[in-house]
Amino acid sequence: MKKTILRKYARLIAETGVNVQKGQDVFIVAGLDQPDFVRMVAEECYKLGAARVVVDWDYQPLAKVDNKFCSVETLGTLTNYQKARWDYYVEKIPCRIYLDSDDPDGLRGIDQDKMLKIQQMRYPQIKAYRDKLENRYQWCIAAVPGPAWAKKLFPELSKRQAMEKLWEAILATSRVTEDPVAAWEEHNADLSARCAHLNSLGIETLHYTASNGTDFTVGMIPEAEFKGGGDTSLQGIFFNPNIPTEECFISPKRGRAEGIVYASMPLSREGQLIEDFWIRFREGKAVEWHAEKNNQLLTNIITADEGAAYLGECALVPFDSPIQNTGLLFYNTLFDENAACHLALGMGFADTIRGFEEKSLEECRALGVNDSMIHVDFMIGTPDLSIDAVTRDGKTVPIFRNGNWAF
Repeated sequence: MKKTILRKYARLIAETGVNVQKGQDVFIVAGLDQPDFVRMVAEECYKLGAARVVVDWDYQPLAKVDNKFCSVETLGTLTNYQKARWDYYVEKIPCRIYLDSDDPDGLRGIDQDKMLKIQQMRYPQIKAYRDKLENRYQWCIAAVPGPAWAKKLFPELSKRQAMEKLWEAILATSRVTEDPVAAWEEHNADLSARCAHLNSLGIETLHYTASNGTDFTVGMIPEAEFKGGGDTSLQGIFFNPNIPTEECFISPKRGRAEGIVYASMPLSREGQLIEDFWIRFREGKAVEWHAEKNNQLLTNIITADEGAAYLGECALVPFDSPIQNTGLLFYNTLFDENAACHLALGMGFADTIRGFEEKSLEECRALGVNDSMIHVDFMIGTPDLSIDAVTRDGKTVPIFRNGNWAF
């Protein structure tokens, strides 16, 4: 891929993604697959005035080694230096950039029960830090090709050809055009207008139906609103947390979900794929589920903690979207969730509450925003998905027909 195009992408992540401010620190998490591009992103952050850019390298095979040889207690306990880093995050409020290139099958064979125990042990130790950081910092998840991921999508091509093909798909769906910043300004304006229309309806419930068996109703928080595209931190800084994004999303009311939903795509989680699954909800909680592949991993997600069985997000994405129209299944949630409507188990978003800036996190959760150690998106959009909104004044308004916006 031409370096001039990659430089535009790096600039987009630094400027439109996290919107680095002068004097801010930046932390980048990246795999070992694209070191030159990581350098470009760091350079663009510095050009925008970053005080310091720190890169944390991630490597799936090493994660498997740690899981195999370290005890649950060792991996589940925060060391003093890890606590010091969390203290630093809370004090400095750095930007966070995540460059995903993981192999969708990279953690196959890992001890899933052990991983869950480690997560359950660590979460109470980091929750207070996470709550202090909630909505205060800019973050952005974007993607770069890794060889295993590229070969998963294009097995018939050579590694070099597959990497180039994946670069093309990532850049196209991320709107890396002649002027990516302008393209994103236009895209954010469209998403904002759609959210404004949805918020004007006074939606009480959304009812989803599809020929695959999905028949599901979810209730809204009266004080909540749909959001999409960019966001504004409590520091007053506008940023785009996901590159790419196509969704208008909201946090539903905890305890108000009934019926069954069928996944329309595999779910990539912890370097493994959960395939052909469904979940049944009663009184807001997942009470039954089954996956043809990796059912134990699905069970670990839903039972991770008390809030993991409840919904934290409902996201509306037209089936006729740039990502869906590539014809690719990316095996990566960042892309696949933006190819179709999706739901998320676990943590909801406090910033979907109107006037959240004046409310505490506890007040937002008391209104019905779910709390959990996890937030796991899974896709339910199909070509024939219909969604109807029942409004607070008793009207039924079509929101989706044949998988796409009905307005």
